[in-house]
Formats: sequence, structure tokens, C-alpha cells
Amino acid sequence: MQVTHKMSRTNFSDLVDCLQLRSQNQSSQNAFTFLVDGELDVFPMSYQDLDLQARAVAAQLQDLVPAGSRVLLCYPSGLEFISAFFGCLYAGAIAVPVPPPKRAQMQSRLRAIVNDAQPAVVLTTSALLDSLQQSWLSFPDLPVVQWMASDRLSPDLAMQWQRPELKPDSLAFLQYTSGSTGHPKGVMVSHQNLIHNSAYIQTAFELDQSSVSVSWLPNFHDMGLIDSIIQPIYTGFGGVLMSPGAFLQKPMRWLEAISHYRATHCGGPNQGYELCVRKISPEQINQTQIDLSCWQSAYTGAEPIRRSTLEQFASKFQPLGFQSKFFYPCYGMAESTLMISGGVVNAEPVYCAIASPALEQKQVVTVADTDPNAKHFVGVGKAWLNTKIAIANPETHIKCPPDQVGEIWLSGSSVALGYWQQPEVTRATFQAQLVDSQSNDQVNWLRTGDLGFMRDGELFVTGRLKDLLILWGRNHYPQDIELTVQNSHPALRIDAGAAFAIDVDCQECLVIMQEVERTALRELDVEGIITAIRQAVSEQHEISVYAIALIKPASIPKTSSGKIQRQACRQQFLANSLDIVGQWKLPKAENLESSVPITLKAELTEESIAEWIVNRLSQLANLDPDEIDIDEAISRFGLDSSVLLNLTADLSDWLEQKLMPTLFWEYPTITELAAYLIELN
Repeated sequence: MQVTHKMSRTNFSDLVDCLQLRSQNQSSQNAFTFLVDGELDVFPMSYQDLDLQARAVAAQLQDLVPAGSRVLLCYPSGLEFISAFFGCLYAGAIAVPVPPPKRAQMQSRLRAIVNDAQPAVVLTTSALLDSLQQSWLSFPDLPVVQWMASDRLSPDLAMQWQRPELKPDSLAFLQYTSGSTGHPKGVMVSHQNLIHNSAYIQTAFELDQSSVSVSWLPNFHDMGLIDSIIQPIYTGFGGVLMSPGAFLQKPMRWLEAISHYRATHCGGPNQGYELCVRKISPEQINQTQIDLSCWQSAYTGAEPIRRSTLEQFASKFQPLGFQSKFFYPCYGMAESTLMISGGVVNAEPVYCAIASPALEQKQVVTVADTDPNAKHFVGVGKAWLNTKIAIANPETHIKCPPDQVGEIWLSGSSVALGYWQQPEVTRATFQAQLVDSQSNDQVNWLRTGDLGFMRDGELFVTGRLKDLLILWGRNHYPQDIELTVQNSHPALRIDAGAAFAIDVDCQECLVIMQEVERTALRELDVEGIITAIRQAVSEQHEISVYAIALIKPASIPKTSSGKIQRQACRQQFLANSLDIVGQWKLPKAENLESSVPITLKAELTEESIAEWIVNRLSQLANLDPDEIDIDEAISRFGLDSSVLLNLTADLSDWLEQKLMPTLFWEYPTITELAAYLIELN
């Protein structure tokens, strides 16, 4: 059925004005529904409820701190975050969304963000408050803050709220998505930025009040916050939310929710679609009544978009009503609030095959799709509203000709104000000038750091100017991972390692190349070093390592000034031309798509539960069961969160009991976990 959209964009002055209007005109309408377990246990929130809760939070904040104060938002997935975020906007405060630490451990990145933002208040839930406070106090370098559990506030406080004076350039929040652990960068997003980018998204995706979204994206991520939370309020349609853990446990939950709520506007990074392709079996598709024909814009962005993923997803879920034209490849970043470019709704994705040898020389030479040297790219659309895109030579700042790859630059009202408390980096990134002798245009341009080209009005992103790693839509700076690796074992040399990504089965996978100390060569404990690296990276960065190459001292490629040449390291790794003294590669897990058969359980004991976990873990990670010590931390196996969530889902099916997604973080050894599960039964 062809859906006709009636665009009716209201000129809100800010998001406070927007939510106030929704509360007045659509008071009883559900603004959001949260699926507690990713399925149909729902908690709804009306616009009137959200406005009331936001005013209560704001009144308390106004009593504690002046307008312009930073407020750290540390929330799990759920509706409490939304009222807390809008409570900050209602108070004229600057929100700083961050992920809640696992087991209340203040990881180095979170501590760096806190020390950069210097919040005056920490807003969280009553369930997290005590453990967060205890963890906070264990780090004397963290600022002194006031603590507030938003779910303990009385609704009566809403009567005390006073509307703040907000200007278009007033800061709304700081989005910490880029910058290394040592130098975090908080993008300063203004109220005008949010209003403009919300109108931008509404226009590009043809959204109106009949639209529906279903999202599993995290609330602290720019895509999850702006598209899945702010956009439904801006346009006035219903948003359905689930936790990222619920999706990663069982991707089918997302598709079931899209079908059940007749969602029109949903999406995520490429790996989300890849996970659906890998983990949802043909049997599940044949046995389900899911109907995906309602899906009008299946957007994909936040990381490299792969043509093969789009084609495999469309083919696999075509029996459920999905069509390839539903895909909406797009491009964005926090420095531009969120969205930069996108295509046309109901149009097929645009593909382009470029000759690899030419691409290495920054030249755009198209070839046939079947050419053995072809590299395939997915178009990410055009700029909308007043946004302009330019392809510039990153060294000369001159516009590139159409057949040349350059850095993607942009200008427009969605471009954020800069980086918090970093004027020099802000000038370099947000205030670039194009060198053009035929123009006196002094427009400031945002340098994205991404490489790409324009063809027939379509933008194509080819890679990164710098060594940023993007895994599951999250930015990871290689120097952070390298430091974690070098601190994980005394046999590893400082400032002599590289972290980079390679393509494995259409996924970006992390590789570590690391020199060892000369004094450690004689009795090198390769197994111990590998285990230490995998555990440290898993615990500090929540990602898994695909391969590790331990190499001889003084053999890693460096510049004349001593900087690691990560691209040269990557090329040597792929060419097998390293001076290796020890290596490891993640075994291919053959059983990720299907879980352990659900057999009749004998009388449950701690021993029988532990045995089941050991057997399933050995299948998922391709480990010998004898290698798994039930009294050691599971993190020593270096598994990323998706594997642990998959294990939790299988365990839940076997026990026929709902289990929290954070199970393996709350109970880090199999012994502790088995003891906890016995108490539940």
C-alpha cells in the first residue's frame, strides 16, 4: 500500500516548547513504550506523563544548581532516562549522557569523560545510586557531585518548575562519542542544532504523526538519543524501545516488535542487520507470522555499510514482506548533531563499484560489479535543507574534482558548536575554510575526518582519514586499545603495538600487533600473554579480539619520528610478513546460529548448571571444555558482549526463566553464576 505523508513541520523554538505543546495537544497519547524483556511486557509513557516527570526533575535541578551546569545522566535502558534528559533541558542544564558502568566499575573512559565535563550532579536510578556512589568515591580525582535518583522524586515538584531562558545557541547536551580516553571530546550540541536536525530527519525520512519507530539503540549514543527519542517527540509519533541487550540476545525480538507495532521507521548499524542474517534461522522464518511490509525506512549508518549485508538481509527476510527498497542508507556523526545525508524513501539503494588499484591512488574509476578488482560502495544519499557537502583535499583544502576521493566537509545549521573546553581542536575541526580563488565565501566547514566522493549527486564514504576503529557503531581509538594491551602483561613493550581492523566475513574485526620485551623472549609465555590481552580488552572496551600477533622487538613499522604506522602494520599482517614470536586467532564459532538443544532438565544443581554453561560456552567460543575454569572470570576468554548475551539467551531458554542481560557482568565466574541461578529456582 502506498502511504502518503502530510508534512507539517512546526517551528518550535526549542525542545522544551516542543514537549510542552505535545503535552497540551496530545496529552493522553503514548509517547513511548518500553519492552522490558524486548518482547511484549510493556511500560507506556504518555506525553503528559513525560512532561510532568521532566518538570519534577527540572524543579529539583533548579533548586540544586544554576542553569548551565553539567548533569551526568547514568541510566540503563528504560523510560527513566527520557524524563531525566528532558528534565535537564527543562532546567536549562547541560545533559551529559553516559553508559552505566558494568558492575558499577568506573572504567577509564567514563572517568575521563567525568573529569572533562566536571558535572555538578549525577542523575541515575535508585537501583544504581548506592553502587555508583561507592565506585565514585574510590577515585579521589573525580569531582565532588550531588546525587539524585530521579525515580524517587515526587510528581508534586513539577508545580515548582520555572521555565528557563533558552537561546538558540544555548547548550542542550554534550555528546561524548569521539576522542581517545586520554583526551575525550564532548561535542557541544545546542538547542538550535537539535531543532534543525530533527526537522532534517523528519524531512528526509518523510515522517509524520502516523509514523512508528522501534529501536534497540542505546540511549547514550547519538543515533539512539536523537532519532529514537527526540525525533518521535519532535514529530509527534509513537516510539517503541527495547534494550540493546534484548536485541543482541535474540535479534528476532526486534523484527517481532516491528511487525507487532507496525513500525515504519527503524534502523541501526550494519552489524545489527548482519546479526539478524547470521542468527535468525530459516526454521524461525518459516514458523513465524511476522509481517515486515509496514517497514518504510530501514535506515543503516554509523559504520561502513556493506552491500552484501543489505542483499543478504533483503533476500532472507523477503518471505516476511521485506523489500530491498525499504533500505535507507544514510550518513551522520555527532559533530553534526546526527544526520548529514540520506536518500529517498521507497527508492532502491545506490551501489557503485570502484577499481581498487585506482582507489589506492584516491581516484574514482568505476568498473563492472563482476570485476575481480572491484570494491563495492553503498551510496548514503544527499544533503537536505540548508546543509552543504564538499569533497576537499585534506592537505590543500581545495575542492576535489568529481573523479577524486577527498575528505568530506559540510556546513549547515546542524553542525554543532565545537568541542567542550577545546578551542584549538574546535577551530581545526569546525572552522575549516575552503581555498577557492573564485569565491569570497568565508563559510566555516566541519571536517568530518571521513573520506569519500560524490557521483551523480550521491555521496559515497570510502574510509577514514585517521585510524579510528568503528565497531558496532561505536568509535574506538586505537591508542586506547594499544595502551590497554601494553598494560596487560609485563612482557609487552610500551609504545610498540598497533590496533587495527580487518574485514572478516563482512564484519570489522579487531587485530592486535604487539612487540614483546627482549628480556622475555627466552621464556615467553605466549598463552599467558594472549589470555591477558584478550581479558583486558574485553573488560576495558567490551569488544573481542579476532587475532593477536606477538612480534620481535624493534620490528613494528614506525615513522622517523617514532609514530606507529598502523596501516603499514595492517598490510604486513594481511601479507603474513611479520617477525612473529607467538600468535593466536579466534577459532570460527560454528554454532552461533543455533542454540544447544533444549533437553528435559534433571534435578537442577549448581554442578549441572555449571556443566551446561561450560558446554555451551565451549561451543560458542570454540574452546575445549577442559580449558574452561569455572572459578576464573569469563572475561579471560575475551568474548564480546554479543557472545555473552547469546549465551544468556540460551541459558534462559534452557531454564525456562527470564534472565537479565547483564547476568555475566553481575556474576563474572561460572561458579558464582550457578550459585545465583540455583537461588532463583
